[in-house]
Amino acid sequence: MLSFHTDMDFEYGVADQLSPRIRRVIANNPSAFTFTGTGTYIIGTGDVAVIDPGPLLDPHVDAILNALGPDEHVSHILVTHTHLDHSPACAPLQARTQAPIYGCPPPKPESFDGPRLEEDADDAFKPDHIVHDGDLIRGGDWTLECVATPGHMANHVCYALQEEKTLFTGDHVMGWSTSIIAPPDGNMQDYMNSLDRLLTRDDELYWPTHGPCIPNPKEFVDGYIQHRRNREQQVLDRLSAGDTRIIDMVAVMYADVDKRLHPAAALSVFAHMQDLVARKRVKCAGQVALDSEFTLL
Repeated sequence: MLSFHTDMDFEYGVADQLSPRIRRVIANNPSAFTFTGTGTYIIGTGDVAVIDPGPLLDPHVDAILNALGPDEHVSHILVTHTHLDHSPACAPLQARTQAPIYGCPPPKPESFDGPRLEEDADDAFKPDHIVHDGDLIRGGDWTLECVATPGHMANHVCYALQEEKTLFTGDHVMGWSTSIIAPPDGNMQDYMNSLDRLLTRDDELYWPTHGPCIPNPKEFVDGYIQHRRNREQQVLDRLSAGDTRIIDMVAVMYADVDKRLHPAAALSVFAHMQDLVARKRVKCAGQVALDSEFTLL
C-alpha cells in the first residue's frame, strides 16, 4: 500500500474549524483501515449537513452535536458509502435531530468465499432520500453536489461543496494511504473509471474521511492511478514468473507490508485479477475466485 506522510494535530471529540463552512470531528476508532479514525464533517452554519456520521459510538454522536452552536441544528445527514466506519451512526444521529438521511442503499450481498475486511458493510442502512449523480442538496449557506464514484464500494458517492470548490471524497481518495478495493463490494474497473472522472473536475481541495486535506487534487489522483497501474504490472510480472495463485503473489508484492494487512492485500490483488480477466489479459482455470489458478493469455 502506498502511504503518504502527514502531520495531524487533533483531539478526539473536539471539532476543528477547517474553513468558514467546514468543521470536522474525528471518531475514536483508529485502526489499520481507518488511520486516526473516521472524520465526520459538519457543513455550513445554522442549518448544517453532516457527512459520514461514522461508527456506532455514542460519544462520537455526542461530539457531533456538541460541535454545534446554540442556534444550529442538523438539517441533513449524508453518507459517502455504507462501510461500518461511515454510516451506522446515522440512526442515533437521526433519532436526536430528526434530520433526513441521504445516500445510496447498500449493494445487494453477493456470495463470496473469502476473507472480509474489518470495515464490513452496514446492511441495515436505509436512506430517506436515494441520491443520484448530479443531485444538488442545499442548505442556508451551502450547496452539495452528489458525485457518483463507484469502485471502493458500489454505492460510493463524493459530495462537492460548490461554495468552496471542495470535494469530500470519503474513501475514494484518502489522505494517508491508497484506497482498498476489496471484492465483493469493490470493483477495480469501476474504481479506475471513477478516478479518471475526478480528473475532469475543477475541485481545488479534497477532504477525505481518513487523513488530512489534499490541496493538489489532480496531481494526487494521477499518483493514485499510477499506483494502480504499477500494481497491475506487478500482478502481470508475478504471472510471468510462474505464480498462479494470489496468495503466492501477495507474499512477494507486499513483502514490506505488515502481514496483518495481507488478507486485505489479497483482496486488492483479486480485484486486479477480476479486471484483467474481464479485459482478456489473464485467464482463469474455472470460476474466477480468490483461490483460483490464473495464467497469462
